[in-house]
Amino acid sequence: MADIKHNYFQKRTKPKGPRANHRINSPEVQVINSDGENLGILNTSEAISRAKQEGLDLIEIAPNANPPVCKIIDMGKFKYDAQKKANKAKKKQKKIELKEIKLRPVTEIHDYNFKLKNAQRFLTKGDKVKFTIKFKGRELQHSNLGHELMQKIQEDIKGTGKVELFPKFDGKQMIMVVQPL
Repeated sequence: MADIKHNYFQKRTKPKGPRANHRINSPEVQVINSDGENLGILNTSEAISRAKQEGLDLIEIAPNANPPVCKIIDMGKFKYDAQKKANKAKKKQKKIELKEIKLRPVTEIHDYNFKLKNAQRFLTKGDKVKFTIKFKGRELQHSNLGHELMQKIQEDIKGTGKVELFPKFDGKQMIMVVQPL
């Protein structure tokens, strides 16, 4: 007894996935066979025996229905199809990223145009763009230069994006967020 270790507070894990075969706790179930044909409402033990005759499993498809809907299908195939469906849904979803473009109030026109072109490229891809203007030292006294630069960005980017978060000060920097149209 001394060599057996047992953790009293061990976490018990629930079985994952839908209930199958003897784990189905409803007395009666609506059964669909492997061909997709509705067999009607059957006793759970009778439904399990029919699934065993075919060499397949009885899997609970809609547990919240009254009575629960079960299908006679192979458990491995069912899990494989569910995984495929989840992967397909994940592939279709678009992840929006926030790209940041940093400027200074004294940024030259060529650099400004280069960064604006990058911002428009990000917006056409579907990403949001965060413009940050950093002020150093005495430049903070000339915050109007930052406001003018942000106004210019808003005008130049009208065709590809719209302002989500209007220009505001955050410490020693001014921030504006633009989202795609």
